[in-house]
Amino acid sequence: MVLPVTVKDRSKRLVFDLGKDEFRVFDDNVEQRIDVFTTEAFPLSMVILIDNDLKKGDAKEVQDSLDAIVGGMSDLDEAFVCKFDQFFHPGKGFTSNQDQLLVELRRTKLDSQTNVPPPGGPFNGPSINGHAPDGSPGVAGSTREILAAPTKALDDAVYGAAELLKDRPRNRRKIIFIVSDGVNGGKKYNTNTYDNTVKEVLAHSISVFAVGVGSAFYDRRFERLSEYAHATGGDVYYAAKKESLQDLYSRVTEEARNEYTLAYVPRGVKSANDYHTVEVRVKREGLTVLTRDKYYTGGVSQ
Repeated sequence: MVLPVTVKDRSKRLVFDLGKDEFRVFDDNVEQRIDVFTTEAFPLSMVILIDNDLKKGDAKEVQDSLDAIVGGMSDLDEAFVCKFDQFFHPGKGFTSNQDQLLVELRRTKLDSQTNVPPPGGPFNGPSINGHAPDGSPGVAGSTREILAAPTKALDDAVYGAAELLKDRPRNRRKIIFIVSDGVNGGKKYNTNTYDNTVKEVLAHSISVFAVGVGSAFYDRRFERLSEYAHATGGDVYYAAKKESLQDLYSRVTEEARNEYTLAYVPRGVKSANDYHTVEVRVKREGLTVLTRDKYYTGGVSQ
């Protein structure tokens, strides 16, 4: 089992100076021996998942801030720009060319043609909101009701992003970077549930980081973003203006890149169980540890 681990102090600053002997790992409440420990910074493979159905003012703030995402990337990082609303809209693919990525982000027009199915033919395999992972529609948009209730398919978008990341090389840290107001349309608009989406994300050692946008920061709408981040060892930040967004983008990429990596072979746990809990503790007082809190046997990275 490989665990990317982030440690912060009381001021929410990253802590970089911990040693292997300061960590304790528990698998199903059984303490484990840490076989591999490194503080090496891994290059990132990330899907930048942008909410395409924000309120007008929020959409403008996000649109104007997207250039800053590139500023937080290194030459070794790669990114795939995608959008989502009622449907999942993949972009042009992974690129480590920052100039190319900057052009693509600048051409990402938000709040235009929301809830329009992406082009392509029918797809009969595993679906994301009725679509193939590549975005080709399996259900015509006209068959989906759009009522006063939220219609966004956040769960399907996260699942789609995971499908794009799952085959990236093991020597890269895989993250889904969501910029959203957190609204999710529920079962009516999501083919994939939260539970099976988290299972898919964890199976491929992907962490979810999110920047929540909008004015209602304490609204329950952000719970889904927090749930994904907590379950996968990522983090969630909240911003109210463009300047805050730009700063938070850099904080997300810094945090994702500069994590501790702990690896162990599970010992003393019931191998027949599909689901296992994980807890990482540090001996130093006053620190907060962020890592995945579970894994599924089919998703163990060895």
